[in-house]
Amino acid sequence: MLIKLSFIALLVLLLSSCNKDDESSHLTVLMTDAPGNYNAVMIDLQGVEVTGNAESIVQLNTNTGIYNLLDFSNGIDTLLATGDLNAGNVSQIRLILGANNTVMVDGIVYPLSTPSAMQSGLKLQVHQTFQPGVSYSILLDFDANQSIVLTGNNEYKLKPVIRVIDEAISGSIRGSITPIGTKVTVTVQSNEIGYSSMCNENGAFMIRGLPSGVYELTITPDLPLLPVTIESITVAVGESNNLGIIAL
Repeated sequence: MLIKLSFIALLVLLLSSCNKDDESSHLTVLMTDAPGNYNAVMIDLQGVEVTGNAESIVQLNTNTGIYNLLDFSNGIDTLLATGDLNAGNVSQIRLILGANNTVMVDGIVYPLSTPSAMQSGLKLQVHQTFQPGVSYSILLDFDANQSIVLTGNNEYKLKPVIRVIDEAISGSIRGSITPIGTKVTVTVQSNEIGYSSMCNENGAFMIRGLPSGVYELTITPDLPLLPVTIESITVAVGESNNLGIIAL
């Protein structure tokens, strides 16, 4: 009889644990970057938090450290944090940055100050509903080129421009240019939606997190080269449309 009761108690405990797992969602947060006109952009990441149901805050298991944003461009990303949270509405992700943020310009390292409003963390709006027992992956597209401002006092300030991308419901456009080494801006447009990036040192570009649809892509190089426009580019969810090599 004692053995039977012990077995029943163990079974109830296991079922309870399973139900708890089924009621939670697993979140993975990754980071990528749009290339910028800098030698390096170093960001001091100290924590990642998620705001969920009833404004509850969950601290994710974060890979803390200093990241060079320029190491993660054109399809390359890195894992920032993971964790479990109660299923339901998720309103925002908060990045907690330390004080060791710098930018290297022409081989010289400058401090990268952050606005006082960011002392409590950089808040990114998500507004998604997570289902129980489902794993989610969110990609943070950190635009280094637009996120750094040079003030009149020759000080560099960090004013992050970050897109929150759910890659499960988006696609991408990629390609490369020739001649390599040409400085260009790559822009894709669809109705009222517009995204931009730059080519890396190998002439490659990739714009991720595009909703499905038909886009027009424009490559704008420095003069005397002229812009190149490609129309009717189809983007499908979960796919990357490779345009190949584009001659300027």
